[in-house]
Amino acid sequence: MTINLTQKERLLLEDQKKHEEICIQKYTSYANQAQDPQLKQLFQNHAQHEQQHLNTVNQILSGQVPNVQAQNQQQGQQGQQQYQQYQQYQQYQQPNMYNQGQPGMGFTNANDAALCNDLLMTEKYVSGAYDTAIFEMTDTNVRKALNHIQKEEQQHGEDIFNYMKSNGMYNPQ
Repeated sequence: MTINLTQKERLLLEDQKKHEEICIQKYTSYANQAQDPQLKQLFQNHAQHEQQHLNTVNQILSGQVPNVQAQNQQQGQQGQQQYQQYQQYQQYQQPNMYNQGQPGMGFTNANDAALCNDLLMTEKYVSGAYDTAIFEMTDTNVRKALNHIQKEEQQHGEDIFNYMKSNGMYNPQ
């Protein structure tokens, strides 16, 4: 199915395209900078998701409506595998020698914490921008596709939050 976008829709999608490009750049760069192998893997996985988001936005900008059901099935399987890997890692993770098992008392690597903080802020911003774009789209299938992306952005934020919390980098009170 082909769609015709309004000028406003096109402008919002162009913004989202730029956001996705920045997310890809950040996750890729930060994966190379991260010291913790688990964090490197998390960033690499998110970079791949961000590339899928960019592909979806480009597809919409070209006038095509993406197949959200096919994406949901594929990404749901990938997400389950990543979650299982994360759970296995957490089960065998040793207490952090810098915080001596006390959450909020320090962290393994200040650079990793700074990378996480930056990406958590980025995910919060990008998710909010998708919220605005979703409400402005006239096509139901485009809204569904963008909503799917927004949910994944929120999941990325949750993954980073959980990593930070479990490594003493974030202490919600």
